Amino acid sequence: MTQARGTTGGQSEATQRVVLVTGASGAGRSTSIAALEDLGYEVIDNLPLSLVPRLLVGPPMGRPVALGIDVRNRDFAASRLIELIDRLTREPTLDLEVLFLDCQSDELVRRYRETRRRHPLSPGTDPAQGVAMELDLLAPIRVRADVLIDTTGMSPHELKAEIARWFALGDAPGLLVSLNSFSYKRGLPRGLDMMFDCRFLANPHWVPELRTLDGRAPKVAAHVAADPLYADFCKRVCELLLFVLPAHLNEGKSHLAIGFGCTGGQHRSVVVTEHMAKALSEAGWAVSKRHRELERKAAAEQPGSGA
Repeated sequence: MTQARGTTGGQSEATQRVVLVTGASGAGRSTSIAALEDLGYEVIDNLPLSLVPRLLVGPPMGRPVALGIDVRNRDFAASRLIELIDRLTREPTLDLEVLFLDCQSDELVRRYRETRRRHPLSPGTDPAQGVAMELDLLAPIRVRADVLIDTTGMSPHELKAEIARWFALGDAPGLLVSLNSFSYKRGLPRGLDMMFDCRFLANPHWVPELRTLDGRAPKVAAHVAADPLYADFCKRVCELLLFVLPAHLNEGKSHLAIGFGCTGGQHRSVVVTEHMAKALSEAGWAVSKRHRELERKAAAEQPGSGA
């Protein structure tokens, strides 16, 4: 999930664009910093907070600057970082954006345990304690973010793509449409703007030769598409989306998350998500898609996953 407020897309000759990258340890700050460097930003990581104003004194550097800051910075304190954000925001020659990398606590703990890294706030204990302490410490900074990216469930590749959508140099990005298939049994994905229930369609689960396949398989797609309600349902949903997407874009929205759910998240919702992704792409919209339950299954089947 990504949220934003009042972000800007470029840099004028009279101002220096600065992206301050912070967030929870393990949430993807290093990946984001690397992605910004690949985009052409001047990247400086773990600079002491007291030195940041000195770095930015003087004329613009000619390209945007990305500063990585987290609890490992030598003089880090939440109050000091908030003071720094306020100070830089008041500078007329600076165009400051705060990028905050967020993540669910259980996912952060899982990442630390899988990599066997020590959390900076609890080097000698279970990472859960450090994760809880850090999320509490960063709560006042989180609410100050211009762009907040929840990396729970994101791969590094997906995070890099999300950074590029927000911070690519040049024109500001248009509307990105994110399509998500999911299982109602496992709960709703976070951050959905619109949601459609696909449980009324023919269920391939009850066909033995289709049960172990997923909605990307042609046989499964054909079975679901044979339901008499399928074509009309997809047509009406597509017409609705093509009607509302321009309105969301005109309102300045940069991201719209749409969910398609079914009982298990393996067949019907996947078929409809694939169908809608193709239709919207052909209509000229930038579309990304995610099949949450299929990703979970693939992760559980990887060696060393503990599944």
